[in-house]
Amino acid sequence: MATEWADVKFGDCAQRVSDVVQPHQMLGSTPYIGLEHIVEGGLQLNGQASAAEATSAKTRFRSGDILFGKLRPYFRKVVRPKFDGICSTDIWAVRAKSGLDQGFLFYRMASQEFVDKSMGASTGTRMPRADWEFLSKWGMPLPPLAEQKAIAAVLGALDDKIELNRRMNATLEAMSRALFQSWFVDFDPVRAKLEGRKPAGLDSATAALFPTTFDETAAGHIPHGWRIGSIYEIANVIYGAPFASSLFNSEKLGKPLIRIRDLPNESPAVFTIEVHPKGYLLQPGDIAVGMDGEFRAYLWAGIESWLNQRVCVFRPKPGFSAAFVRNSIIAPLALVEATETATTVIHLGKNDIDRFTVMIPNALVAEAFKRQCQPWYDQIVANKQQSRTLATLRDTLLPKLLSGELSVAKLKL
Repeated sequence: MATEWADVKFGDCAQRVSDVVQPHQMLGSTPYIGLEHIVEGGLQLNGQASAAEATSAKTRFRSGDILFGKLRPYFRKVVRPKFDGICSTDIWAVRAKSGLDQGFLFYRMASQEFVDKSMGASTGTRMPRADWEFLSKWGMPLPPLAEQKAIAAVLGALDDKIELNRRMNATLEAMSRALFQSWFVDFDPVRAKLEGRKPAGLDSATAALFPTTFDETAAGHIPHGWRIGSIYEIANVIYGAPFASSLFNSEKLGKPLIRIRDLPNESPAVFTIEVHPKGYLLQPGDIAVGMDGEFRAYLWAGIESWLNQRVCVFRPKPGFSAAFVRNSIIAPLALVEATETATTVIHLGKNDIDRFTVMIPNALVAEAFKRQCQPWYDQIVANKQQSRTLATLRDTLLPKLLSGELSVAKLKL
């Protein structure tokens, strides 16, 4: 460690925001962050606070404040919103004290060391909470302000690229979904040709692939020559195998095993040395669906992994793309989820999938959609893989930079 670094206590660097706001003081347009909105790597906002909705006091935070869930399950989820708002009192809003860098403090609180300290000092039986007084006395090395800013800049650049990839993927996915909706749900190109208009956004060659009339069917009007068919006409459905839990390990022996909980973050928690005779190795670009709780079609971009029971894969048949298959099953999956009833957890079964029906266009239109959208899906997978590499690099650098073991000046990124 450089000699100019100082040994300080966490409480010398950080202060909790104590700006409490009562329900009657809240505006309906004020963004609200609860524990449910904080995920690793960012926020998922799906609600706003208002005087009618809020029934207890909240904490007002400013753009750039550090939000740290103080309940034990949320210790790893640290965010810095770029907007003013209010948050649950189960979230600490934290600011750097004068003369200290807020970005450096953020990465200090995002470090595994801080999480471990919070875990060790948490109190309570049912819902353990981090203890601010204990953490305030935690000793840590602190570099000069210029070094703090440089460290935050290096780590921030990696996080910025990860966030850029996330936004790009959201855009690419929305584009794919919109094109699928236009072509295969609303039939916009066919309607345009029927009305004597040029289909919007299509070149002449692509527009010529669409029929000019509709056929009357039991399912309603569909483009001439197209039909409603079984999911098995566009995809093979592969089910995960019942791997023995006694062979699960966290020492990374064998291959990773994908369970339902691993699909959203693509980070398998267990490995297995078992090679099941009915096993399937999940590949980047596969469409995977969890069959319990909620039914989402995930575009997998993680490493090759065994598929556990209660997870299935929809693999496109020749002539169809992952983009087409995934967009085709979103509605049937949502319908099963909306209509399934169970006393505890809802389940998706093979009998449900057997009843899935999809729109099947002529082969030339299916190929045109593949040419347009599959490169977007390939880019989504590539972006997610790059983000995982960047996150690994960030997590490797973070403790070394925070401890002074590695100097920013020696980095060549």
